[in-house]
Amino acid sequence: MKISFENPDKVNGLLTLTVEEADYAENVEKTLKNYRKKANIPGFRPGQVPMGMIKKQFGTSVKVDEINKILGEQIYKYVNENKIKMLGEPLPSEKQVPVDMEAAAPYTFMFDIAVAPEFKAELTDKDTVDYYTIAVDDKMIDQQVDMYASRGGHYDKAEEYQANDMLKGDLRELDENGATKEGGITVEAAVLMPEYIKVEEQKALFNGAKLGDIITFNPKKAYPESDVEVSSLLKMKKEEVADLNSDFSFQITEISRFVKAEVNQELFDQAFGKDTVKDEKEFREKIAEGLQAQFVMDSDFKFLQDVRKYAEEKIGAQTYPDALLKRIMLNNNKDKGQEFVDQNYEMSIKELTWHLIKEQLVEANNIKIDDADVKETAKEAARAQFAQYGMTNVPDEYLENYAADMLKKKEYVDSLVDRSIDRKLTVALKNVVKLNEKQVSFEEFNKMMGA
Repeated sequence: MKISFENPDKVNGLLTLTVEEADYAENVEKTLKNYRKKANIPGFRPGQVPMGMIKKQFGTSVKVDEINKILGEQIYKYVNENKIKMLGEPLPSEKQVPVDMEAAAPYTFMFDIAVAPEFKAELTDKDTVDYYTIAVDDKMIDQQVDMYASRGGHYDKAEEYQANDMLKGDLRELDENGATKEGGITVEAAVLMPEYIKVEEQKALFNGAKLGDIITFNPKKAYPESDVEVSSLLKMKKEEVADLNSDFSFQITEISRFVKAEVNQELFDQAFGKDTVKDEKEFREKIAEGLQAQFVMDSDFKFLQDVRKYAEEKIGAQTYPDALLKRIMLNNNKDKGQEFVDQNYEMSIKELTWHLIKEQLVEANNIKIDDADVKETAKEAARAQFAQYGMTNVPDEYLENYAADMLKKKEYVDSLVDRSIDRKLTVALKNVVKLNEKQVSFEEFNKMMGA
């Protein structure tokens, strides 16, 4: 087989392969012999069909299959051996002339290949990149203390209603005279939180209510924009309350008041394990330590974004084989059409540029990952999810199980691999470039991320 590669503008490649009969003849013959052994043609015993008949019936299709197989193997072999940085898949060239597979070899096939632009993405200690550290302040710690106290809280019984109390009682539909409607809607032990009633006039009816009091209110007026809340309260289907406008009596049988946990040793033990923290000062320090650890992940994420922007600006604008890449993109998204390509091409090129930059940085810093790295990333993701709910003392076995479940789902694995690479690359680059360290508030950091 003869192979030639033209790449005059460095990014648009043309790979030409000339297939000779000797390249495929042996395998075609072998396949046709197998066909003959299995062929079931009327008038002939199995295995006794004349070879000429087999070749006439199956020869061309077998030859085409074998040549396609050879082309695929040889294209990727040539690309790898010659270190061509191919983008996407090779496409049949627009210069290709029709090939008559009934005619004798040789056959010439031409493929368009998109080649990555040549540039050097290099970072050293002469490069300066911002690194933002988020300051942990008393306000943030106070919010975390309040969150722990709320999580450890409980409900006490009360005699008189206050805002945010939860009421339990019996609901009865009333007729136009204000009496209990015969055969009307009745709900026993209905749960109601007046604080969440949308209309102030209806909410005010519960002010100062005491255990045993009977309050008359109108659910539809209380929740004018939500039949879902009305149906939930009355334990009915949403459709059934659409035309319901009756008043209801609500006799209070129970008042429950949420009480936050005291900030004491019991709360410290719930949050961080028995005797890990001995007093409120240590409790606040431990919270600050946890917040700081969470913020390091945020700071590192921002740092890698800034590295990306810095590296993109450093290498400057690159030339891509746009027409060919759009063809490849369209070929990979046939169901979405040309409009999808036109709308998303520019963003895909930005992501491609960063991918090529990152490939070089990963190689330059000898970044390699294994199963243990991916599993640790999965555990880190699990830890971050639990931390969002204030669960900072999750046993390692739970994190292990959570991570194992994530790794069973294929849709997570690729993402976890990428994040594992990013984590290691971030650590490496923090030790390579010069860090311009800046301390910012949480609000300032969020504004930057939003921008």
